[in-house]
Amino acid sequence: MNIPKGATIAVADGEKLNLFCNSGDEANPKLTVSAVEDLANENKGSGARHQSSSANPDNSQIEEDSFAAGTAGLLNRQVLDGRIANLIVIAAPRTLGELRKHYHQKLSAVLVGEIAKDLTGHSAHEVETVIAGA
Repeated sequence: MNIPKGATIAVADGEKLNLFCNSGDEANPKLTVSAVEDLANENKGSGARHQSSSANPDNSQIEEDSFAAGTAGLLNRQVLDGRIANLIVIAAPRTLGELRKHYHQKLSAVLVGEIAKDLTGHSAHEVETVIAGA
């Protein structure tokens, strides 16, 4: 997968979000770390809405879903504000599923690709390598 010049790459799991920007071009990507705003975790993910006793997620799963919802909210705001024109999302598989539930229509329109893999804590170079192989 190519990384467009200026693209934002969001790398998330249920607890951490890393943002990168491609300061290179498609032929020679160079990911640089971008600052992450505080996430609004008050938006409970889908796990908080299940009330049957047989399907009640534990508190840590609710927190992870809430983090994913907050991550999607942050990305949605940045897309709507015009700060993200191209987006690649890399997230742990369950987190990616939760993120998708909260994507705004305009975020979906700028989405270049998604990779279901946990790469939080990996270097920018490792992230570049995984995207190149996708």
